[in-house]
Amino acid sequence: MMPLETVPFDPAEFLDSPEAQAEYLSLSMAEGDPAEIAAALGVVARARGMSAVARDSGMGRESLYKSLSETGNPELATVLKVLRSMGMKLTVQPV
Repeated sequence: MMPLETVPFDPAEFLDSPEAQAEYLSLSMAEGDPAEIAAALGVVARARGMSAVARDSGMGRESLYKSLSETGNPELATVLKVLRSMGMKLTVQPV
């Protein structure tokens, strides 16, 4: 019997609409974990094309990959630039 081959799951492959991307980010932000939020921003940026997000946000592609990873710690200014480049904004509501 041949062993089962698996491939890593990449959610970026399934986030094919702005609505799906916004929902994915909303769910990660609802959890409140900064590492998860940074990683989710990175996933959506990859879904949209990291080069395009870097260009539209005025940031370097490599620095975006680094800051928008699970180990990254993007500044608020970076988060806002990335969201704006993707046509999104950060909002606040009471819990």
